[in-house]
Amino acid sequence: MSADEVLELTVRGAEKRDAGRGIARLPEPVRRRLGVLSGDTVVVAGERETVAKVWPAGGGVPDDAVLVDADTRTNAAAKIGETVRIRKVDVEDADSVTLSMPEDVAFSDEDRAVELIKRAIRDRPIKPGGQIHFETLSDDPFVVSLTTPDGIVRVVDATELRLRREGRLSRVVSSLSGGGRDLPEDGTASGSGSGTTGDTGSGAAPTVTYEDIGGLDEELDLVREMIELPLSEPEVFAHLGVDPPKGVLLHGPPGTGKTLIAKAVANEVDATFINVSGPEIMSKYKGESEEKLREKFVDARENAPSIVFFDEIDSIAGKRDDGGDVENRVVGQLLSLMDGLDARGNVIVIGATNRVDTLDPALRRGGRFDREIEIGVPNERGRREILDVHTRRMPLADDVDIDRLAARTHGFVGADLESLTTEAAMIALRRGRRSDAAAPISDLQVTRADVEAAMAAVKPSAMREYVAESPTTTFADVGGLEEAKRTLERAVTWPLTYGPLFDAAKTDPPTGVLLYGPPGTGKTLIARAIAGESGVNFVQVAGPELLDRYVGESEKAVREVFERARQAAPAIVFFDEIDAVATDRDAAGSDSGVGERVVSQLLTELDRLADHPNLVVLAATNRKAALDPALLRPGRLESHVHVPSPDEAARREILDVHLDGKPLGDDIDRDQLASATEGYSGADLAAVVREASMRAIERVTSTYEGETANDHADEVVLSGGDFEVALEAVGPSG
Repeated sequence: MSADEVLELTVRGAEKRDAGRGIARLPEPVRRRLGVLSGDTVVVAGERETVAKVWPAGGGVPDDAVLVDADTRTNAAAKIGETVRIRKVDVEDADSVTLSMPEDVAFSDEDRAVELIKRAIRDRPIKPGGQIHFETLSDDPFVVSLTTPDGIVRVVDATELRLRREGRLSRVVSSLSGGGRDLPEDGTASGSGSGTTGDTGSGAAPTVTYEDIGGLDEELDLVREMIELPLSEPEVFAHLGVDPPKGVLLHGPPGTGKTLIAKAVANEVDATFINVSGPEIMSKYKGESEEKLREKFVDARENAPSIVFFDEIDSIAGKRDDGGDVENRVVGQLLSLMDGLDARGNVIVIGATNRVDTLDPALRRGGRFDREIEIGVPNERGRREILDVHTRRMPLADDVDIDRLAARTHGFVGADLESLTTEAAMIALRRGRRSDAAAPISDLQVTRADVEAAMAAVKPSAMREYVAESPTTTFADVGGLEEAKRTLERAVTWPLTYGPLFDAAKTDPPTGVLLYGPPGTGKTLIARAIAGESGVNFVQVAGPELLDRYVGESEKAVREVFERARQAAPAIVFFDEIDAVATDRDAAGSDSGVGERVVSQLLTELDRLADHPNLVVLAATNRKAALDPALLRPGRLESHVHVPSPDEAARREILDVHLDGKPLGDDIDRDQLASATEGYSGADLAAVVREASMRAIERVTSTYEGETANDHADEVVLSGGDFEVALEAVGPSG
């Protein structure tokens, strides 16, 4: 194909790691037809023309699509879903390039900032009039004022770079190969380097773009369908004879990206974004709250097309039955304003909340909030995309595996993953400052050890109210109990590992497992071990902490435990001592009825587990006969695993676990010790080993005085005599 011919392609959003890099990813058939190679330059022509560097698109991209980032879309005046014309173009190396800086740019270290700009635009195609967005320096774009030679050029090492502010030269850098920080390949500043042929002021450089949102592609498509089309193509709805949607309600756990989606859509459609917070609306004076709300909608109409965004809308639009006079009037005013949307012009209302059930029902009908979109906790693929967003400017060491990190961060929302990457960077910074203060900043990298340390410090926000953790206990820490291990592995690990096999068999995995047996036999330990083996979140709930003296609070606590576990799935919910809250409802008990209501709520939640295969309930009790029979039927706690007192072989295995790594004398016979502990449970055996260890420590402390005993730690050795004394002191608990 000749360079004068063009292809028409549909615009799609760029890959997350490509944001601000001035890249156009083309499918292989398109690349061959255009006759371009990776690194060549193409013109992307929408309403205006811009330039971008060619990179290959991955699998799954349609043959009629081109992937470009928000800066390139802005410069080409093209939106996602629109058609652009692509053609090959030859470029010359630039002798000099002059960039006009925004007014708000201020350098604390000008040399470093200039070096950052140099590195970010090296090898980029640019042209006069083009906008380059450096998100680390300013929300506003830099503009390519002059290039020598004129037209489309490429910045190379020998290019002279000039920065200009208010018509005067700020800085001249004649070589791009000098010292300073070496940025990673994907840059430390976002700069598309693409240019327009017309007025650069027709669209502001976006600060939040679709490339900044990871793991929410389906939800983003729904929001765009409800918001972009009514604002950008209202004639489509007129042709169909229907009114455009008037409102969208985004709901989901905190930190999943509800506010981010609203801001990104507003930026991409070039609409006025009016953010409304509850506290600024509410007033103690009668009528003033409603007036402030009316002013927001008047402002939106005057600046249409616009988006009115109510963040945490539950704070001002709760159920009127539960609120006071002021709250009821505000809800009524909001309902009236949303009913009058026909007169307001191109204005869309977006609400966001993580407590959707507390909203007034009148708000949630058609004609007000026409569609409710759940922004949920991301899956593994979504977490991978989010990590791409937050690490694309980060110098990562070769041992950091983003795919493995995405697989391990069950239950993390976008805000949690941002905290995780920030914490890893701060740990790397502290390490760098401790090791060598004179080391150049270009040598500082985030390593796997930094990420592991951050993982230990950052937990999923949805589970912080509960005892949620990722246990490090594995089956290697559990002696014996082979049958219990196999049953738990089938119930927990198989559904996570062999999901396609369950789909092929058209069967659901077990929803719940009951561990029962005498105290101290290892029920809690094996529950933690299966969580550690499968690598999922572990939510431990002690039965009595669910009980509350106030009517309805206990049932609410049960609902909240399961709701948070669903948000952090895949997860295991472990009810320890479940007999404390789920006793037989027919048995004689308290007249309060709390126990009966908790059991009923627990049964309801267990029945809902069939819709959520990544959530498993484990329960433990030493009083199986006391449990309500309805709890034990198939479909609820259907697998019953007996955890018995260990036999001699199992006791030998348990002793091996507890003795592993300890300084043992030659006179210890583990087989004889296992034989001598008939009737001992796993907890009893742990107590025996602990008591023997204390005897060995006591022997050293009685020989040497004070802290000098610490110098003789190598003399701490457990002998057969220590265990004889320990067996006399610790008897079987049963």
